[in-house]
Amino acid sequence: MSDVAGRVTGPFPIKAEDLTALNVLFSEAFSERYRRDGMAGVRVPPLNPTIWRFAIEGAGTGAMLWRDGLGRIAAFNIAHVSGTEGWMGPLAVREELQGRGLGRAIVRAGIEHLKAAGCRVIGLETMPRTMDNIGFYAGLGFTPAGLTITLTLEAGSATDALPPLLTQLGEAERAAVIAECAALSSAVRTGCDYSREIALTVRHGLGDMLVMRDGAGRLTGFALYHDAPLVEGRNREELRVLKMVIEDADSLPRMSELLAAQARRSGTLRAALRVQGEHRGAFRTLVARGARVRWTDLRMTLSGYDEVPPVSGIALSNWEI
Repeated sequence: MSDVAGRVTGPFPIKAEDLTALNVLFSEAFSERYRRDGMAGVRVPPLNPTIWRFAIEGAGTGAMLWRDGLGRIAAFNIAHVSGTEGWMGPLAVREELQGRGLGRAIVRAGIEHLKAAGCRVIGLETMPRTMDNIGFYAGLGFTPAGLTITLTLEAGSATDALPPLLTQLGEAERAAVIAECAALSSAVRTGCDYSREIALTVRHGLGDMLVMRDGAGRLTGFALYHDAPLVEGRNREELRVLKMVIEDADSLPRMSELLAAQARRSGTLRAALRVQGEHRGAFRTLVARGARVRWTDLRMTLSGYDEVPPVSGIALSNWEI
């Protein structure tokens, strides 16, 4: 695109040298969003640069930015593909360039990228109290699909058995386990494949993956998590589950115990899970086990590209980095 918002051009690929400016735009744009929502004291800090590298590498050509006439970053959108599941985020437009059509252009670019990648699900998440955002996305064909509730479980006791992790395996074994996880993901929610996110998490040293098996050694679930600090310069405080797939919902208590034990092993205070509203039983199970509600996000999907309910079990997919 060109001649939008004062000779803004793009999209261009996001490169390593863009990270500092990208982080500043992200922090300023989201802090301003909170201010407009009446939370003037909230400032969104810059993210851990390794988190950005993980997201950008994972998105590939879906990591896009736009520049103004002086070459400065005017806007960005990171569109992610996990099998046939596609989602956008984070995305932002520089404050003084908002209201001129640039936001619509970057969202449409993300939609077209995800459609071209063969995604059958296209969505994003936004703050549920932000009427402007909800109306903006609704005007582009997105419909509210329910709340995503962030729940936290306190770290387990020191006597908890240590859960098995992907990084404890050799390279060949890791590849085989990742393939098992892809097969399980697709069986629980058709078309989903989190292999890229799993491999990149290990490569960037951001976290690991819990592997859950039955007595016969058959894979029955996994939880991909990050425990590296999300915010630049902060201490490690929380284990954040990005993707969790369980074959049978009755196994959720066991998985929650493994996550709590791993939170303690990794030196964090708690494990955080983002539970989509469709998983009402999982929400009740976690609350009954002492989980606390911490945050809510509104999940929205593009008309004709809605999420398909799991065939069975539980499939949690975090649409944030």
